[in-house]
Amino acid sequence: MNRTILLIVFLVGISLACALTPPTATTPSVPSGSVLYQDDFSRNSSGWDRMLANEGVMDYDAGGYRILVNSLQTNFWATPRQSFTDVRIEVDNGKLAGPDENRIGLVCRFNGSDYYFFIISSDGFYGLGIFSGGKAALFGQSEMQSSEHINKGLAVNHLRADCVGNTLTFYVNGFQVAQAQDSILASGDIGVLAGTFATPGVDIIFDNFVVLQP
Repeated sequence: MNRTILLIVFLVGISLACALTPPTATTPSVPSGSVLYQDDFSRNSSGWDRMLANEGVMDYDAGGYRILVNSLQTNFWATPRQSFTDVRIEVDNGKLAGPDENRIGLVCRFNGSDYYFFIISSDGFYGLGIFSGGKAALFGQSEMQSSEHINKGLAVNHLRADCVGNTLTFYVNGFQVAQAQDSILASGDIGVLAGTFATPGVDIIFDNFVVLQP
């Protein structure tokens, strides 16, 4: 089975009385582990994408966020319209229905067209890569690889994606499964993703989405 993814404003101040210029205040750094953004999807007005079409659904559903993909070889991704540089993203996800051969994951540094992705499938495979210029490419592998740390079928998985500087690290259920270096994307939105391979009907639910200071 082929798992290759085709997938300033400058403020200029001039003062003749330099001696009277107050000292510049410094902004304290955010402590590691601080919550930068979170959503348990209990309110359907928190800003995530909402779509209902023949191709699928992206919407709040029963206290979670659901993505249903009815098209072949298609990814749907949803974001809350935020912007970050370095982040640690976590989410719980489960499969509601559809094929185990699927894509389920997290997105970081989405700039309106391109993004980094961290994905698993319900049959136990994972991948880490970039979607850029309308194409997806995995880092360090030609196709998705299997991992014993992925819960299969309808079981829940906890995903974590660290996007820190040029280092991208992917964890599944507390275990690191992949890491890569890349400098193309520096900042952007965060979100979730679901997609299909050769069989439509991938139906995924996400919950407990949180973004932390790494």
